[in-house]
Amino acid sequence: MHSKIGESLDFGYVSITSPRRGRPDKGAVWHCGEVAKEQRALADGKAWADLSHRTVVAVSGEERLAYLHAVTTQHVENLQPGVWKDGLILDAQGHIAHQFILVDDGTTTFLQVDSERAQLLISYLTKMKFMMKVDVRDASSEFVILRAPGKTDDIGGPYALVPVSEKKETIDAFNQANLQVGMWAIEAERVASGRARIGLETDHKSIPNELGLLNGAVHMKKGCYPGQETVAKVFNLGHPPRRLVLLHLDGSDVKIPAHGSPVFNGETEVGFVGTVARHYELGTIALAIIKRTVPANATLHVEGIPASQEILVPVE
Repeated sequence: MHSKIGESLDFGYVSITSPRRGRPDKGAVWHCGEVAKEQRALADGKAWADLSHRTVVAVSGEERLAYLHAVTTQHVENLQPGVWKDGLILDAQGHIAHQFILVDDGTTTFLQVDSERAQLLISYLTKMKFMMKVDVRDASSEFVILRAPGKTDDIGGPYALVPVSEKKETIDAFNQANLQVGMWAIEAERVASGRARIGLETDHKSIPNELGLLNGAVHMKKGCYPGQETVAKVFNLGHPPRRLVLLHLDGSDVKIPAHGSPVFNGETEVGFVGTVARHYELGTIALAIIKRTVPANATLHVEGIPASQEILVPVE
């Protein structure tokens, strides 16, 4: 029995709704009835998930890779077919504007994005192509994204880009030796791995340096791109003002903090909570953005719940 994310704001364990974000996974399968079993299967590489609620943006044309290389933080100029990469688009001040996962098939590059942000991304890419031989379109009616079986990689995959006409056949093949899991398991694994998601662990001030994205979604040895100056300046001359942290919350409290809840060090507010999850091994965990100067050994609290830190972005 599948449970889908719908209109209710109370999903029990993972806070995936917020005033900032809306419901990025609305309509997706939340769980398939056995939450702990699903999380174990995902950890073992014996699970798959339907991510067809996400939008697939297609960028085609002979200059597509050069174009994407110029406007994104990722090195894709010589991207080989079938290689998945994550990346960002920053504004001129270095703040995170778009987040995506992409793959090329030799003629077209496909970007996997949250549906509520897809039209903004399409508009940006269309506006920035100028005279380059590039075409940008929403290809969600042609292709879907599935989380394929296999051990989780650095970008949350492995992923499969599947033609809509082959979706059922692919799912049937996955189901032969693997368990379908929902977004509860996917998001709990993401939180435990410390992978930030736009709109949940970001706000209008977020820069990649705060989120542990350097040498990952942000390639540090490529040429210029919008916002690079900020990334390089903070990397070379100082520290980001905030840092991503994994919080281990006291599990004796049944209350689950909401997304955006303030994080306190004593009586001082030092940040906000992103995604909260109930992990099958770690218990109640959360990603949060806090001030860099908060001591690494400080016990924080969220809505009165004590929380210890697991460092993801170095304090110094």
